[in-house]
Amino acid sequence: MRVTFLGTGTSTGVPVIGCTCATCQSTDPKDKRTRPSIYLQLDGGSSVLIDASPDLRAQALQYGVDRVDLILLTHSHADHVLGLDDVRIFNFRQRAAIPCQGDARTLRDVRRMFAYVFDPQTPKGGGLPQLSLCEVGGPFSFEHRTFVPVPVRHGTLHILGYRIGKFAYLTDCNEIPESSFAQLGRLDVLVLDALRHRHHSTHFNIGQAVEAANRIGARRTYFTHMTHDLPHAATCGELPSAMMLAHDGLVLDVDEQTPEAVLDAAAGHLAGMH
Repeated sequence: MRVTFLGTGTSTGVPVIGCTCATCQSTDPKDKRTRPSIYLQLDGGSSVLIDASPDLRAQALQYGVDRVDLILLTHSHADHVLGLDDVRIFNFRQRAAIPCQGDARTLRDVRRMFAYVFDPQTPKGGGLPQLSLCEVGGPFSFEHRTFVPVPVRHGTLHILGYRIGKFAYLTDCNEIPESSFAQLGRLDVLVLDALRHRHHSTHFNIGQAVEAANRIGARRTYFTHMTHDLPHAATCGELPSAMMLAHDGLVLDVDEQTPEAVLDAAAGHLAGMH
């Protein structure tokens, strides 16, 4: 499975509008961060988009995203869903609705935020995204691969991360429930929220993220959803050797097969989180 980081910034992106700090003025392309999303290309040719940021159109053009067979949503905050209207070009090309999965709250919010899409009275001639919404209720199969939802806390919200094979993506979190750690063993690659140095009420700061990553023990950890408080080169130089900041355009190849022990740990866990 090939993983492309479409965006690794927080909700403001980097550079921040009107900011003259060193990171926002940096000439290092790794300090340019669009809103958070990743793109998975499965070995059989299908592709999965995790979150649809407001920057999706520009990201797709820059990184060659030419089809989307499944959309997974972590939660319904604007920086993760406002790009959903841009998936209609994939509907046009693929001549089919795109399955879009998330927890019940996220799907309810999507129906409200994009009410015109789901309103039968909306004229269809103007071009609407065709989304087939489906609630995530536990591990599920897509193209013969197992996708495992991993519940995490984002402030007071229960939201989802996702594990596919030996890869896990946990954005926008400040707490990993004890029961979710059991779903994160034997990872080759972990992607984890690390907002900034200072404490934040709904995100891990870099110190907390390193602590969580050490406990999970993935072979490699990449941090994402970062503000301009974390310049790429200087921050990477301070991190443990198996950890680094991700950057827009980073591409990784990861094993798609999920260990059986992880599937056992995930069984029945999601329902207990709500």
